[in-house]
Amino acid sequence: MFDKILIANRGEIAVRIIRTCQRLGVGAVAVYSEADHRSPFVRQADEAVFIGGARATESYLDKAAVVEAALSTGCAAVHPGYGFLSENAEFAQRVRDAGLVFIGPPPSAIATLGDKMASKVVAIRAGVPVVPGHHEPLRDVAEALEVGDRVGYPLLLKPAAGGGGRGMRIVTSRDELPAALAACREETRKAFGDERIFVERYVTRPRHIEIQILADHFGNVVHLGERECSIQRRYQKVIEETPSPAVSEELRAEMGRVACALAREVGYTNAGTVEFILEGNRDFYFLEMNTRLQVEHPVTELVTGLDLVEHQLRIASGEPLSVGPGNVAANGWAIEARICAEDPGRGFLPTTGMVTRYAEPREPNVRVDSGIDTGSVITIFYDSLLAKVAAWGATRDEAQRVLARALNGYHIEGLVTNVDFASAILNHPAFLRGDLSTDFIEQHFKNGVPDEPPPPQTLHFMVLATVLVYFNRRSLIRESLLPMSPHVGKAPATQTIRSYVVRAADDVFRVELRGAPDARQWSIRVDDATYDVVAPEFEFYRRRLNLKIDGASHMFRLQYEGSHLRAYFAGIIRIFEIYTPREWELTQHMLRGTRVVKENTLKCPMPGLITAIVVEPGAQVQRGQELVRMESMKMESGIPSPCDGRVDKILVAVGSAVETDEVLLTFAP
Repeated sequence: MFDKILIANRGEIAVRIIRTCQRLGVGAVAVYSEADHRSPFVRQADEAVFIGGARATESYLDKAAVVEAALSTGCAAVHPGYGFLSENAEFAQRVRDAGLVFIGPPPSAIATLGDKMASKVVAIRAGVPVVPGHHEPLRDVAEALEVGDRVGYPLLLKPAAGGGGRGMRIVTSRDELPAALAACREETRKAFGDERIFVERYVTRPRHIEIQILADHFGNVVHLGERECSIQRRYQKVIEETPSPAVSEELRAEMGRVACALAREVGYTNAGTVEFILEGNRDFYFLEMNTRLQVEHPVTELVTGLDLVEHQLRIASGEPLSVGPGNVAANGWAIEARICAEDPGRGFLPTTGMVTRYAEPREPNVRVDSGIDTGSVITIFYDSLLAKVAAWGATRDEAQRVLARALNGYHIEGLVTNVDFASAILNHPAFLRGDLSTDFIEQHFKNGVPDEPPPPQTLHFMVLATVLVYFNRRSLIRESLLPMSPHVGKAPATQTIRSYVVRAADDVFRVELRGAPDARQWSIRVDDATYDVVAPEFEFYRRRLNLKIDGASHMFRLQYEGSHLRAYFAGIIRIFEIYTPREWELTQHMLRGTRVVKENTLKCPMPGLITAIVVEPGAQVQRGQELVRMESMKMESGIPSPCDGRVDKILVAVGSAVETDEVLLTFAP
């Protein structure tokens, strides 16, 4: 085993690798950029080396700086994590040339499998099913049209290099193909410096299934079962689980067999993942192979009991596999949610800011891999992934319940995240049925909101939680105003009955609260339903609340906003207004007028850098027309016009750093 390794990464994956290194007694050296000097992974590493500026190209993508950091600290090996240089064959070779061990596959395997067309050729040679298509670069539009006629529509244009969905286009008809091909080439050229595009038949509503493999230097290859990664947004996974509800024992064995065959064909070593798309419950096709550890590896670890990072280190240090096909046993079910700095209500645009409050769920069978803490600053320079929350259960239903409860109690303040969006997915009826596909989010959510209203009981639970907090806060305020007398004993608790009217958006609830003020047991009626509730000892202000309702435990996040309470539960977010019956009656007599003001500005939807301005002052524009392009968190986005109108003044320039809601341009009155 190595004495010391360098981790060529940041954030939660760096923290996760450090954890295994510390358990094994392996020294862990971190590298960090100007933006990450206060990050948790820097503090937790045994040593840390500053390697450059905030931009990834100045630090984490600087091959020479990373290798020099490893050499200067006496490391024997480099672990690339995922992202950045993890699938860069040139970097892997440079590590080897420096006399260090690259904790991953050989550079030749990275190069072959990183080229989507070359990997298809290898897959076919290994007997792996591939999607029908044209697996050579398209020469021109004429060839593209000929291939489209042969393969059939819809089809998918894909770049030979890169990943993350960049440069991919779904083409539904022959007329769309020329423009789509031009757009693909331009996007992939800018993202990867490579214009090669190939074509596959587009499989509608597929599932995304991947097989985790381990391979040593002695020819041993083993698969560790599948992961279901169908719930995605813009080709980025959101929820992952193992096993898949759609994969039978027979299908698992066959997918595992061909995944291992592919690894042997290319001379693969270390950990890797072979990705497939599953059509129906039987036909599967090779998608690609990721030559690194996957973000979602914790779910495999939870059901197998294996530490994949430990196996990576042992394989790289020359040890044979300690597991084989006969002794890998999967136990139970595991589900993971990716927690990202993004705003589901604003088209999942990246968010930035400082984490002002942070509390992780601490529940049995819950694992949190996090790269943040209170005081962490989330910038525009890196990927939006903050943390992952994974849960284990004996069954899928149990794993879902454990994870849903954990997300209800995951508290991140200071910036908007997708915690509650992930929770809404977990609680959606289609997810509970296991009815999954890669268009799950597009099919069931609009602007980050589920297509089905929340169950009445879910809203009832939120109502009784907010009413209890409201009542206890007011009681504590009253007690604090009473005269203090050491000679007067506390009066015995008496039965309390309180009535309230609660409004949340368009819903109005009638509530009756029965119990003793200093007792923890309550009977609460919400409309026509009555619930027995056991509450904890209340503090003056609670942000997380654990209630036992009719014998079952539920976690809520609560936040005062003026005189109202914002509640988060089961993916639902509501602001609750609480009134006494008399107060409610008075509010019904108060009419408020509203005035609609037309917006005459284009505001920035997220922080980032302006990369292009595609209009000039005086230009007549239409609602939805792209006016400005910007880059944030490795993603380039167009900003559309909010209205029909004429551009008056442009207030930014290419290269400007901008913040959320900053005015970019104005329209003439």
